[in-house]
Amino acid sequence: MSIFAVPGVQLLDVAGPLDVFAEANRQRAGRKPMYRFRVVSASPRPLTCSSGARLLPDATLEARGEKVDTLLVAGAPHAVETRLDGAAVAWLTASSKTARRYGSVCSGAFLLAQTGALDGRRVTTHWAVADQLQKTFPKLHVEPDAIYIRDGRVCTAAGVTAGMDLALALVEEDLGREVAMNVARELVMFFKRPGGQMPFSRRGHAEVSGRSALQESQRWIAGHLHADLSVAALAHRAGVSPRHFARMFRSELGVTPADYVESVRVDAARRLLEEGAHPPKQVADRCGFTNVNGLRRAFLRCVGITPAEYRKRYAATPPGA
Repeated sequence: MSIFAVPGVQLLDVAGPLDVFAEANRQRAGRKPMYRFRVVSASPRPLTCSSGARLLPDATLEARGEKVDTLLVAGAPHAVETRLDGAAVAWLTASSKTARRYGSVCSGAFLLAQTGALDGRRVTTHWAVADQLQKTFPKLHVEPDAIYIRDGRVCTAAGVTAGMDLALALVEEDLGREVAMNVARELVMFFKRPGGQMPFSRRGHAEVSGRSALQESQRWIAGHLHADLSVAALAHRAGVSPRHFARMFRSELGVTPADYVESVRVDAARRLLEEGAHPPKQVADRCGFTNVNGLRRAFLRCVGITPAEYRKRYAATPPGA
């Protein structure tokens, strides 16, 4: 298998999947290794990774004689702005056409998408740049919540450690469930990670934007979570009709007033849950939800897991501690 890397690459995008495949080889003790590895780059010189560590490529784009079975393109913090040169695009295009499967890890999707190899495919990437990937490459079908996606020969993973989840899924595909489970046990990782990216993201975090009248409304919402935050009430404060307010809000912010209010309340609830000291009923009350069930439904819509599960994962002080 080959992993294509650029200068500034995120080291774990490379090392994570490679360690999964290497452990799969070790699980087949006494038998021929299933996987051979190559880190491919445009230059034979060591790559300085985003962490400052240096990575020595195994091959360059001019290398011949080894067919690519599995191709992954690693991400980098600057991948969103990086434009590949003609040689890199040509190599990735040719390799993706002949490989048994190909894809990307994290923001590596921005690099691979430049070849057209992801056009028309369901893909994912890190939640923080998923919207930008969709806007930059509109022919892709970006699913921002997925940990990894397999669409035919295309396999893409979300941010960083999700590359290991993808690699484990490929090991299961190649060598079966038992081997993949043994790899997961050895590397102390989930065999199937629960949930998606939503609990990690702040996609629901509402920031003040738009014209001044709307900014005032947004500040009022953030400071008065217990108040009547219906369209009618907000429109009255803004001095416009409810219909005009709703239309203006959606046009400028891209969401309805109701969705915005819910996102602000959920974001406030997340902060309280992360503190770990507040029971769900108190969180619901302090954030303007009618009851715990209202908090739970909103949390599931915006975050993808229940408030109780979120607190269990992210609270500074675990419940009952």
